[in-house]
Amino acid sequence: MKHRWGIIPAAGLGTRIQPLAFSKELLPVGTRREGDIERPRAVSEYLLERMLAGGVDRVCFVISPAKTDIVSYFGGRIGTAPICYVVQQNPSGLCDALFSAVPFIAPEDEVYIGLPDTVWFPLAGYEFLPDGELSFLLFPVERPELFDSVVTDHDGRVEEIQVKHPNAASEWIWGAFKMPGRQFLALQNLWLERDRSDEYFGTLVNAYLVNGGRAYGIKRGDVYVDVGTLHGYREAVRVLSNQTTVHEIAR
Repeated sequence: MKHRWGIIPAAGLGTRIQPLAFSKELLPVGTRREGDIERPRAVSEYLLERMLAGGVDRVCFVISPAKTDIVSYFGGRIGTAPICYVVQQNPSGLCDALFSAVPFIAPEDEVYIGLPDTVWFPLAGYEFLPDGELSFLLFPVERPELFDSVVTDHDGRVEEIQVKHPNAASEWIWGAFKMPGRQFLALQNLWLERDRSDEYFGTLVNAYLVNGGRAYGIKRGDVYVDVGTLHGYREAVRVLSNQTTVHEIAR
């Protein structure tokens, strides 16, 4: 049976916004409603909300041994989607985190990936990404050199991902991405062939493209905020306060 897996890498230390008494993925940003009661909302709930809106029916958190508070907070289910947890013993980059989830992924599945310390719009962003292709949801930002800038051709095919490049050639960065399970497994094989040398997913994708692979950049993102810094946290609060529609996540 085909599943739509949401993989959430949450093993990082969050040094840019420490000290906190809890995992950065649980940082309260904005609010949510449970019936008539308004409660603080953990930043990672925004990504989960978007994954569920895109059709995800299984969720895998990749956590470090110290992040048991994430397990306590979310438990075993979000909405109708079961949640599982993988422990990344020694966090060593995004690729290592993502491929920790490989035992759960079948070739026929679809894999959705995003970062749990971000807030972005539109809510339905994953719906713009096609099944059966490695595709990135792209967002325009003022300082692309702080992110992974994605260079595409006129047809939207990705030519290069520039990882934190000081002279980024594109203002469009990836904020989330999606691919079929078989492609996810192929990327893991390539990562292993490269002796796990890729810390960033962008450098691995560049090697994949050089080898004849294909990826697409979909320029349908509106707003993207990295909440991993104090400045980003303040910006996220501002962005959310400007939203006129309150989205609720089923729990």
